[in-house]
Amino acid sequence: MAPGADPVSAAPVFELGEGVLERVASTDHPQPNLVVVRMPVAESALDEAGFVLVGDQLNDPGNLGTILRSAEAAGVDAVVLTPGSVDPYNPKVVRASAGALFRVPVATATLDEVRAAGLRVIGTSSHQGDRHVDADWSGRVAIVLGSEAHGLPDDAPVDRWVRIEHQGTAESLNVAMAATLLVFEAVRVRDVGTS
Repeated sequence: MAPGADPVSAAPVFELGEGVLERVASTDHPQPNLVVVRMPVAESALDEAGFVLVGDQLNDPGNLGTILRSAEAAGVDAVVLTPGSVDPYNPKVVRASAGALFRVPVATATLDEVRAAGLRVIGTSSHQGDRHVDADWSGRVAIVLGSEAHGLPDDAPVDRWVRIEHQGTAESLNVAMAATLLVFEAVRVRDVGTS
């Protein structure tokens, strides 16, 4: 159909014919809106970033989408994915991020490249390091979470380790839940340090 214009953004708006959205969407029952956007480029995301979240070989698109959503809500400067991670433009990541993918820079880098950018690299573990509530979150810092299946290897190139202490018998938290808890705790401590 002929385009109209969104009164807020002045972007062109098209109404699709009946059944078209269902044929082009990647879900069985798509939401009634579809948007086409340019993929952002975040090549220099680490140069100026002071607070970064790193996913090391994350595989689950739903987890990455949730991590992006939490990172954006907490004010993280950039999200970095190591090589071998799920594609951030996977349709499930895009949906789960609820638009955060387009508001927080996402880059690909190795842990060594993150450190070379001048960030202090804090690795997360289920069994070693400081309790996350006792950790030093000051300065330029990158919080690294490992893959859903294996976590970070004990010999990962990190400067310090932190762990989320828990009372139950579960070995660890879901990576997206751990990321959310950690970034908001880091923000809380960082905000107190600047007040």
